Amino acid sequence: MKMLYRLSLALTMVTSGLCAERPNIVFIFSDDHALQAISSYGGRLKDVAPTPNIDRLAKQGAIFDNSFCANSICGPSRACILTGKHSHRNGFMRNGDKFDGSQNTFPKQLQDAGYQTAIIGKWHLHTKPTGFDFWQVLPGQGSYYNPDFRVMEGGDNKGLKRFPGYATDLITDHSIEWLEKRDKTKPFLLMCQHKAPHRNWAPAPRHLTLFDDVEIPEPATLRDDYSGRSEWLKKNEMSIDKHFHWQHDLKIHGTSPFPGKMPGTWTNGEYPRMSDRQKRDWDKAYSPKNYRLLAKVADNKVSDDEILSWKYQRYIKDYLRVIRAVDENVGRLLDYLDKEGLAENTIVIYSSDQGFYLGEHGWYDKRWMFDLSMKMPFLIRWPGVIKPGSKNAALIQNIDYAPTFLEVSGAKDYDGIQGQSLVSLLKGEVKPEEFRQSVYYAYYENPGIHNVPRHDGIRTDRYKLFYIPQSDEWQLFDLQKDPDEMRSEHNNPEYAEVLKVMKKRYQQQKSRYGSQHK
Repeated sequence: MKMLYRLSLALTMVTSGLCAERPNIVFIFSDDHALQAISSYGGRLKDVAPTPNIDRLAKQGAIFDNSFCANSICGPSRACILTGKHSHRNGFMRNGDKFDGSQNTFPKQLQDAGYQTAIIGKWHLHTKPTGFDFWQVLPGQGSYYNPDFRVMEGGDNKGLKRFPGYATDLITDHSIEWLEKRDKTKPFLLMCQHKAPHRNWAPAPRHLTLFDDVEIPEPATLRDDYSGRSEWLKKNEMSIDKHFHWQHDLKIHGTSPFPGKMPGTWTNGEYPRMSDRQKRDWDKAYSPKNYRLLAKVADNKVSDDEILSWKYQRYIKDYLRVIRAVDENVGRLLDYLDKEGLAENTIVIYSSDQGFYLGEHGWYDKRWMFDLSMKMPFLIRWPGVIKPGSKNAALIQNIDYAPTFLEVSGAKDYDGIQGQSLVSLLKGEVKPEEFRQSVYYAYYENPGIHNVPRHDGIRTDRYKLFYIPQSDEWQLFDLQKDPDEMRSEHNNPEYAEVLKVMKKRYQQQKSRYGSQHK
């Protein structure tokens, strides 16, 4: 049947003259890249830490302001993208799950449509990739320094091969190498998937002192007291103040002498992987800065509030240093496409599996249905189709990527896809407000790390409603009046009608997608 489909598709393409028109797809995907750390999205960090290469996609294509994940955690987001289905439909709801590679995915359909497919970098789905002619992926979360890759052939008895260098650079090296060696008679899909900027934010050697002479502005909500919302916010275990680890996050050697202020149970797994030279560069960059703080703490010359500010600076600078390498490597890949004459017939997308807190609400990490966690960057360049410099406010979601890729490639659709193709939006045939009225979100991982409760809900262009079954409570936010989501209006009589309407829409969306979240 597959052979007959391929022959039929090939005949259709030839007779209609579409073979030369089918675009290549380069999907650049990072991990935990917050919108507020991409300068084309604006925000408080755009002048401090610009991202000029990612911004090229915004200037040459379109940037989407309301792009959301369906489940804000690494593995589930990736499963949603591959299948075009919500987590409860694709079976990968939590990071500990294993992806069912036998189900339909868009790479499999592109293969059947004659595309050559490759995925290089982070996978994080605990089973071997399927639907790819070539794959070379990081095991689990992977490492920044001298990383191991799970390879198709030539690895050790576990299928692993170690490469000297820095992960972000290596993933791009291997992506370009695959582009050089691919079958150039076929259109291609390349999924270039970075580990960065995932925790523990280990910068490349060339960036270890970047931002040392800069004081990064603190977010206004760094010292949020969590009033006006669910008590769950006070129970979360992802605060910069209380949950940053001595070695792992703060990059300080040895055992923490201040466990009440700086817990010391997590080690820095990157340091033992380093070469002697890498360790020398690392220690030269971090040790003097660490010593100055520790001397003050030991002499009781620094307040708890000052320690929080120091932790924030350590966090945000390491995060932005890691982003700098991502941006540089996006530029390398874009330059390669230009040099090889591929840019004009290649769709390039930059996205990330979810957003991230950069100190807002005192947090790092993600998971919550708050916008800073739920929003994903989505920048896309499609020469000749998308008007350069476009901005789009449509409510889109990561379940929309699969049907989009199927449509642009001419690949066959498959049953069960829950997303909507973005092609009509990209071509300007549908207005943003007509595309979708609300997105559905569901988070499942509790009990689990960071103690964020299970919850699900919907977001419209103005309001957000979600339900927390473990405490049987609703949260309602007016995003127009309260963009930082500092006060839930679920008990406010002035919002009684809004609450009623949103609850109805919530039930409709759950029914539409077949969700049994609880």
